[in-house]
Amino acid sequence: MDPTVVLVLCLSCLLLFSLWKQSHGRGNLPPGPTPLPVLGNILQIDFKDMSTSLTKLSKVYGPVFTLYFGIKPTVVMHGYEAVKEALVDLGEEFSGRAQLPVNVKINKGLGIIASNGKTWKDTRRFSLMTLRNFGMGKRSIEERVQEEASCLAEELRKTSASPCDPTFILGAAPCNVICSVIFQDRFDYRDPTFLKLMEKFNENFRIGNTLIFQEKHNPQSEFTIDNLLVTVFDLFVAGTETTSTTLRYGLLLLLKYPEVTAKVQEEIERVIGRHRSPCMQDRSRMPYTDAVVHEIQRYIDLIPNGVPRVTTRDVKFRNYLIPKGTRILPSLSSVLHDRNEFSNPEQFDPGHFLDNSGNFKKSEYFLPFSTGKRVCVGEALARMELFLFLTTILQKFTLKPQVEPNDIDTTPHISGFNHIPPFYKLSFIPV
Repeated sequence: MDPTVVLVLCLSCLLLFSLWKQSHGRGNLPPGPTPLPVLGNILQIDFKDMSTSLTKLSKVYGPVFTLYFGIKPTVVMHGYEAVKEALVDLGEEFSGRAQLPVNVKINKGLGIIASNGKTWKDTRRFSLMTLRNFGMGKRSIEERVQEEASCLAEELRKTSASPCDPTFILGAAPCNVICSVIFQDRFDYRDPTFLKLMEKFNENFRIGNTLIFQEKHNPQSEFTIDNLLVTVFDLFVAGTETTSTTLRYGLLLLLKYPEVTAKVQEEIERVIGRHRSPCMQDRSRMPYTDAVVHEIQRYIDLIPNGVPRVTTRDVKFRNYLIPKGTRILPSLSSVLHDRNEFSNPEQFDPGHFLDNSGNFKKSEYFLPFSTGKRVCVGEALARMELFLFLTTILQKFTLKPQVEPNDIDTTPHISGFNHIPPFYKLSFIPV
């Protein structure tokens, strides 16, 4: 081999090893599997089922351990105590958002989801205040969701009890709620403008990214046109995709467990009846239905490891020193499937949220929306939509699967960042 090539290869290896050594040696990080130079621990992680990999590693290294994805360390918080201590007790120190390359390119560090520092704090405060103001306006948020639930039922009725894929309809409903809040009006499900919006939304969320402005603004203000555009986009992301996927997964589970569906429908009949629209006040009188909605979210474990965070400053955590800018991975899956809190965590069982008297039982381990300062800004809206949409559907329709319930597979079709349910069809039979 040419001596020059050998020299270049050697220098490259030394440089890469130096970078890895420098990153590996910072602070006093928690223990973890020995990383390989450059590659880190990526060969030891099953990225198709990352939660299982993290659980196995936690049994060896404890509830707080370090992994290397390449040369950069990521500290994993596994289990309720570790997640709560980091995200709640030390919420400010662990409130940074990891800047993934795709977010930097698309969102430019703006909006609510991917921003940090003053931009994030000001934008989040403004968004929450604005959503509250919309909710206290002429029509409340609940009334908007109720209206959309009725439109959803009407759209399902148009399927004429024929087998259908519910993906589009269940995605359109929560999207329309956000449209109603932001644009002050909803769209017909076949409206060309709405279809175009859905198309753009589904194409990797590219809405608004091609718009160009010569807009004058205060350089010290966070409320620029670009930031407001990304914030609106974030509201669609947080308020549409997660809710629609949860609804779609929830209906699949109700097809799999018809005895659960029957109990929910009996409670709907007893508390609401056939003709009145469900409302949020009904939830306190419907403990079983409330438990089913919670169990759907717990069981599907939609975002197993949350959205990666970073430390905002050097922080002492237990017996370790985690440097500023270190990526943090909170395992929400480990909390939602904790055997000390949920007797059969791998089983779909609404009893996980019911006491011995059949009353609804809250759980501090219920963290599908994450927790702490970065908790999902749309949590209240999502909870409302899930309850009202599901109760409206079950009030007006009988769900008919295409195969026997025992043959229904509820294993996620995709198990990476999100858990996506497998494709299925069902029939909505009017009651």
